Amino acid sequence: MNRRQFLAASAAVSASLNLPRSLAAESARPALLGGRPVRTADWPSWPVCGDVEDRLLLEALRSRKWNRYGGKQVKAFEKAFATRAGAKHCVATNSGTSALFTCLGALDIGPGDEVILPPFTFIATFNIITLHYALPIYVDVDPETSQIDARQIEAAITPNTKVIIPVQIGGNVCDMDQVCAIGKKRGVPVIEDACQSHLAEWRGRMVGNWGLAGCFSFQASKNLNCGDGGAILTNDPDFGYRCESFQDQSRKKGPKGVAAGVRGANLRMTEFQGAILNAQFTRLEEQSKHREENAAYLSGLLREIPGILVQKQYAGCTRNAWHVYAFRYQKEHFAGLPRDRFMAALKKEGIDDVAGGYTAWNKEAYVSQLAQNRHYRRLYSKETLERFERHRQCPQNDRLCAENVRFTQTMLLGPRSDMDQIAEAIRKIQRHAGEIVNA
Repeated sequence: MNRRQFLAASAAVSASLNLPRSLAAESARPALLGGRPVRTADWPSWPVCGDVEDRLLLEALRSRKWNRYGGKQVKAFEKAFATRAGAKHCVATNSGTSALFTCLGALDIGPGDEVILPPFTFIATFNIITLHYALPIYVDVDPETSQIDARQIEAAITPNTKVIIPVQIGGNVCDMDQVCAIGKKRGVPVIEDACQSHLAEWRGRMVGNWGLAGCFSFQASKNLNCGDGGAILTNDPDFGYRCESFQDQSRKKGPKGVAAGVRGANLRMTEFQGAILNAQFTRLEEQSKHREENAAYLSGLLREIPGILVQKQYAGCTRNAWHVYAFRYQKEHFAGLPRDRFMAALKKEGIDDVAGGYTAWNKEAYVSQLAQNRHYRRLYSKETLERFERHRQCPQNDRLCAENVRFTQTMLLGPRSDMDQIAEAIRKIQRHAGEIVNA
C-alpha cells in the first residue's frame, strides 16, 4: 500500500467511525512528528507487592534475627528455591554477582587461570573473573538467540582454562547439551550464569541444574527480586559446602575440623531479603506464565513485520523466562531510520520502556584496558595478553549489539491488548519511516 492508498483507507475508516478527517490524519501520523500516540496508559508497575510482603517483613523485623544466623527466612527460601528447581543444594548470597564470585572462589580460581564467557552479558560476568585476577576469554555469540555460540567454545580452551560460564541471557537458554558435552570432554567445570533466567528450562529441567552450579540474581529489575540478592544451585554436595563456606568468610569446617578453603568473604543474604523473596516467590509462577503467553502472541505479530527479527530459541529450550523481550532491528526495512531514532519514535508512541540493550563490551575501554593493567602485565605474558586481545574480536556480538532492541519484562505483564499496541506502533513507524528520516 502506497501513501496515497493509505490516506484513502484512513479517510474511509474515519468516515465509517464518524471521526473528523483531521483527527484521523492526526492519529495516522507518528507521534514523533506531532501525531497522536498509539498508547497513553502507563505500563504495569514493578515490583508487585502486597500483604504477604508486609507480613513476612514484619515477622523478620520482630524476630530480632536480622542476619541469617538463627533466622528462618533465608533458610526457608533456600529450601523452596532448590525444591522448585529440582536441585539438591541452594546457597543464598547478597547478590547475583556475589553468587558468581563465590563459585569461582570455591573453585580456587586465581592468577594464571582462564575463564570462558560470552561478550553479550551484563558486565558483572566479566568483573567476577577479574576480581579473582583470572583471565576472561570471550567466545562470540549466536546473534539469532543472543546466546554464546557453543560451537566455538572448544577452540578457545587451553590447558589454563578452568571454567566455562555460559550466560542464559534475557531469560533465553544457550545450547546446554553442547556446552556440557564440551565441559565433560575437556574436564572443565560449567558454571551457569542464570541471573536473568528464573524458571527457564532446558529439556524440561530448570537452568542452574546443568553444570556444576548455576547462579541467579534477585536484583530489583529481575523477575524474582528482593532489591538485591542472589543464589547458587548445585547438585554436588562438596561444591555446595565449599560455596556455603566461601560466602561466610570460609569459616565453615568439615567433620574433621578442616576449613573448606583458604579464602572467603561476607556475601551472606539478610533475613529481610529472604522475607521479600519468600513473598515474591508466591507470585513467580503465575507471572512467568503470563509473560510466556504475551511473548508468544507478540512474537506472532512481530514476525509479520519486515525488518523485525524476533529472537529465536534452540530446540532444547522448553521454557523461556522472558526477563527481556528482544528482537533485532534492521533499518533498511525502515527507510534507513537509525535504531536510536526508531526507539525515540517508539517512546513517543507510548512504548516507552524500550532500550538498545548491552553495549559491545568487548570493544569498550573498560574491557580493553585490562591488557594494560599493571597487575595483569605482571601476572600474564605478552603472548597471553595478545590472546586476550584476539578473543575480544567478536564480530557477531558487534552486529547483535548494533541491532538489538528490547522491552523489559514488566511490559509483558499487562493484557494482550498491550501487545497489539506495541505491534501497531512499530507498523506505524515503518509506514512513516521516510518522513521521520527526513524530518
